[in-house]
Amino acid sequence: MKITFVDFCKSGMAAFGRKPHSSIVSGLRRSTETPLRCMVVSFDLNLLVVIALAAVCLTSSPVWAAETTVADTNAASFSVTASGTAPLTYQWFKTNENLVSSDSLNRVLQPTEWIDADTGHRVVQLSTEPGSESLYFNMNPFTPDGKRMVFTTPSGISMINLQTREVEKIVEGRVHIIMVGHKTGQIYYVLNKIENGVTNHVVCATDPKTKATLEILTLALGQSVATVNADETLLAGTITYRTDWTNAFFDGGPNRLTDIQTANEQRARKGTMMDQRLAKRYPMELFFYNIATGKTKKVNRCTDWLNHLLFSPTDPNLLMFCHEGAWHKVDRIWTIRTDGSHLKLIHQRTMAMEIAGHEFWSADGKTIWYDLQTPRGEDFWVAGYGITNGARTWYHLQRNEWGVHFNVSPDNTLFSSDGGDSHMVAHAPDGAWLNLFYPELLRDSSGPELDSGKLIKPGVFHSERLVNMSKHDYALEPNGMFAPDMKWLIFRSNMSGANQVYAVELKRADGKPGYQGQSDPSFY
Repeated sequence: MKITFVDFCKSGMAAFGRKPHSSIVSGLRRSTETPLRCMVVSFDLNLLVVIALAAVCLTSSPVWAAETTVADTNAASFSVTASGTAPLTYQWFKTNENLVSSDSLNRVLQPTEWIDADTGHRVVQLSTEPGSESLYFNMNPFTPDGKRMVFTTPSGISMINLQTREVEKIVEGRVHIIMVGHKTGQIYYVLNKIENGVTNHVVCATDPKTKATLEILTLALGQSVATVNADETLLAGTITYRTDWTNAFFDGGPNRLTDIQTANEQRARKGTMMDQRLAKRYPMELFFYNIATGKTKKVNRCTDWLNHLLFSPTDPNLLMFCHEGAWHKVDRIWTIRTDGSHLKLIHQRTMAMEIAGHEFWSADGKTIWYDLQTPRGEDFWVAGYGITNGARTWYHLQRNEWGVHFNVSPDNTLFSSDGGDSHMVAHAPDGAWLNLFYPELLRDSSGPELDSGKLIKPGVFHSERLVNMSKHDYALEPNGMFAPDMKWLIFRSNMSGANQVYAVELKRADGKPGYQGQSDPSFY
């Protein structure tokens, strides 16, 4: 990454149309990108006119017309100093957008595209606004044509063109995003709407092309919506019957914006909070809302903690959901039909401290995959359940390959893991990596005399590291997901100091092969 320092206005530049000596603008340019500049202005809070009258001198700056080179993976640091009538403030700009405001004389410019020195894969920052986040790992963020993807920002919902990387703001204001519709590409979200002094939570759908917005449903107290079915005719959610609405941490849904300091505090108390919530045994039920008719159907009344609802991406009448709580205390993964029939437990625990969770659909809707540990923190699998035939497949992986979330490619040939730090359930000493997995099934040599069709099919993951996440704080879960074209893995990270959306290319930048399909002889 080559950095070129440029003197934009050595003799000064007019501020607010006044005298040219009232401000100094210095700049720098990185390769072919538009300039980054820092404006230093002297002013008096009580007498704004001082902006036009007080001289500001740039007393220290980068060497004019000099060049310096930093490694692709390293940050570049810039600083300016100025003298003038106090107080002085400093605002850095990049591509005509404000960077994080600060009184600091220094600014560290993190690279927005680089080759990971440890893996050889290209990493690209897709978002520009600090605080941006991709969606939860199993929620659809892509338009039906696979060309655009939504993500959240502190100021609303934006959409990026995955081919041109152009970002467009679609929804203004803080909202709670649900997902992108599989059929129409509309963006579904919950808006807080104040009417007559009352705050209502309204489920909305916005067309990203026209920005036309439809208000679908105003939620009642205790009611929440989590998913939209495959043909976008139904919403699904839960109704909780309680009076003590105090446990807000678990009521924000999987796509709530993540403040790292708050998340770190909550992470330390999460286990206790989950036990306390589960012990409450609030009455709950699932509901399905027909968008066209406005009718609601309620099913599965119980005192289990119902959470993580997700419709099949292909079957509009099949819902997956979970019994929430500490995973070793619950049989978590369930499915149900929208008429309330065929309630089914997907994975039955058979071992003390066995856990299964963070479930997700394959793109074709034929398999439910999930993180399985037998027992917790000791032996690691990604397990699959076939919807039509009940077939079970378990892929084994190593401690350092475990991730907070796993995912599967659209064609079911690859899997991913977003890694984890040493404080997480795997306690991996070297687990802070994004991993690409190549699955391999064990050859079944049982012979015709043994009917193995009803047995679990075991396999193994062969891993390739994609991104070194050692600078990432895992209080923000990366939530890796494959791009529809299967060329990139998209994730969120705070490795630059602020939450942003990134993508890593699955092929190495140097064209060399990663995993070459070599089997592990010791596996057989």
